[in-house]
Amino acid sequence: MTDAPPPITDTEHAIAAHGLGVRYSLRFSRKKSIQRTLSQFVARDEVEQFWALRDVSFRLVHGESLAIIGPNGAGKSTLLQVLAGIIRPSEGAVDVRGHVSGLLHLGAGFDVELTGRENILLAGAFLGLDDAVTRDLSPAIVEYADLGQFIDAPLKTYSAGMRARLGFAIATSVDPDILLLDEVLATGDATFRAKSKARVLELVRDSKAVVLVTHDMAWVKEYCNRALLLESGHVALEGSPDEVVAVHRQHTEEAKQRKAAEARAAGLAPEIAAKGR
Repeated sequence: MTDAPPPITDTEHAIAAHGLGVRYSLRFSRKKSIQRTLSQFVARDEVEQFWALRDVSFRLVHGESLAIIGPNGAGKSTLLQVLAGIIRPSEGAVDVRGHVSGLLHLGAGFDVELTGRENILLAGAFLGLDDAVTRDLSPAIVEYADLGQFIDAPLKTYSAGMRARLGFAIATSVDPDILLLDEVLATGDATFRAKSKARVLELVRDSKAVVLVTHDMAWVKEYCNRALLLESGHVALEGSPDEVVAVHRQHTEEAKQRKAAEARAAGLAPEIAAKGR
């Protein structure tokens, strides 16, 4: 088993987030919204609001690998998009220091009509790299992705795993100070997953900062320094991977039991009603 990253001694932060909140308006999220009267539309104070994130604070230093875990809809991907500068927080502040590279979802920024090799140049432009720099990096990216002849085939012929391999090779080729990953290590064959995990660990040991969203608890416990548990947009717990994973599993099991109980109660309701007649 690969050793976990060493303890952190550097105090220079890569990311410092304080009181982050992301709020969405649900005004036009339902069909009935467009049928509201003018007076209802003007009454902005009554508009429904949904907080995808609320009061999220944490600090990450260079050389740390932070796993963000939690149930679906907890706000994990939203948080990564805030860190990447894609979403501006509705409240709070975040200070990101260093060059950020990210693969926030499979195929982000790719054009399915272009070949893998052409998409490398396209992705380099999205990352803010000069064309000459991207062309210099291209051979190493092609070698790492290991797609064979498919590197010159249109991306629409790729499987999800192949797109993940190309995207990961691009995102990690630029030697980022901060790497953001969203569930990309769960895709692809076992050989590439092991290869990608080794690459992330290498970045951490080179004093880079890594933030990843994952449902792979084995990955969290083996390769991350810390973990943060998000639930309903709030930080439920932050601490050691073992501690946070244990609480997450406990909460997941409790949620399953509640749903099972609710399902049983719903199934018994008609029978109870019939007996009461």
